[in-house]
Formats: sequence, C-alpha cells, structure tokens
Amino acid sequence: MKVPKAGAMAAVIGLALTATGCGGDEGPKGTLSIGIAFDQPGVGLREAGGTFSGFDVDVSRYIAKELGYKPEQIEFKRVDSSERELLLQYNEVKFVAATYSINDQRREKVDFAGPYFTAHQDLLVRADDATITKAEDLNNKRLCSTAGSTSAQNVKQKLAPKASLLELDGYSECVIALQDGLVDAMTTDNAILAGYAAQKGNTGKFRLVGLNLSNESYGIGIKKGNRDLQAKINAALKKMVEDGSWEAAVKKNFGQANFKHEPAPQVTSASS
Repeated sequence: MKVPKAGAMAAVIGLALTATGCGGDEGPKGTLSIGIAFDQPGVGLREAGGTFSGFDVDVSRYIAKELGYKPEQIEFKRVDSSERELLLQYNEVKFVAATYSINDQRREKVDFAGPYFTAHQDLLVRADDATITKAEDLNNKRLCSTAGSTSAQNVKQKLAPKASLLELDGYSECVIALQDGLVDAMTTDNAILAGYAAQKGNTGKFRLVGLNLSNESYGIGIKKGNRDLQAKINAALKKMVEDGSWEAAVKKNFGQANFKHEPAPQVTSASS
C-alpha cells in the first residue's frame, strides 16, 4: 500500500474533521441541527421522499441562511412537544421552531427569540357544515383533539360542556375522523388547522370557523443564556418580515385554506 506523504495526510485529516464536525457549539463549517415537527402539514412535515415542508421549515431555513449556513448543512430533527426543552438543554439541536408557544413556564427552562407568528385556538369543520359558527355550537356534537390537549379541555370546560370529546393519538387521525363524519369538529391552533386544510387532497373539504379561543405567540426556542444566538435570530426574523419572505411563506403554506392570519408580530427582546 502506498503511504501518503505527511502534507497529504494532514490534508486528509483536516477534510475528515471538517466533514464530521466536532460537536457542541459548531460554527458555519459544521452542521446546524434544528428541531421541528415532522407530522404537521403546512407547519413542519417530513415528506415521503425525505424532504421537508411547512412554515416553520421556511422560517428555519431563512434563519440558517442568515447565520451563514448553506441548505445542505441543515439537519432537521424531529421534536415532540414533551421533548423540546430537553433537546435544547442537552445540545441535541441549536434551536427549535415547532409551534413553540412562549410562556412563563417554558421561560424557566429555555430562552426564546421572536415571536415570529401569532396563532389562535380555532375549530376546523367540514366545508359544507354551516351549523358550527362558534364554540358553543359544539354542545351535543362531537369534538376531536389529541390526547391530553389543553385546547379540547378549554372548549369542553368553558364553552361547550355538553360536547362529546374524542381524543386520538395525532391530529392526522382527527382529520380523517372529521372527513368520515365520525366527529363534527377538531380543535388546536389555527396555524396547524390551516395546514391540514391546505394539504394536497384536502382543498375545499374543510374550513376554519375563524375563532380566537386563545392567543399563542410562537417563538424560536434556544438554550437558556445564549444571548448571542438570540440576538442573531431576532435580527434574521426582522429581516424576513422586512424583505417580504415572511408573508410569502405564509401564503405558500396556508394560502389554500383561505387562512386569515395575524400580521407578523413585532420581534422583541423580551422573549427570554
């Protein structure tokens, strides 16, 4: 076997180190790991071919570009609601963009950049159902949401106590139940509902009622104390709004649902 010269060997080692990265707080020469949802059409979805789509995906890619990363350097990792803080605390991802509502309880564990989107709890019903125009209309009707959903409990406890609640494992299952007439409505944040309504094959089948049953400010979750990254992401979000990319991403992902979204929220430094 031919042994490479010292200079060539050094070059090979250097290339290997560049390709693998060195873990932890990597710069633009490494891989940028971003936490997103994998199962929410219009928001964060891993397509059958392994590609990714959705509003949170577009926001993440824009931020990554402003941080100096190329598209091929981005690694999307799946995050579930219960895992977001842990993934940030243990440096599994650099930031999380997954319909991550900013609240005081979460601020105790992580910091936030943003907000970058304002959502409201709403109802999704079949397009031909004109009987549901407000949450109270769900009394004596069937409502679907995910197991343990605070959205469903909000409706059941405060607005429609006589509603029958069907709790399923995921929102996709609720969409199927709604389409098949097993339930009369499903509830969660309007951005998520709009994503399902705009999904290919669902156009014209469903409509959002247009309610504001709660206010949710979505933020970019980052590890607590990383003020430099927080400032850079805030700058990227402001630029995304200013150059029209934010509005374009909303129309691209939710346009087919005739989604009446809120204007881009003002990015503040009070998200930590």
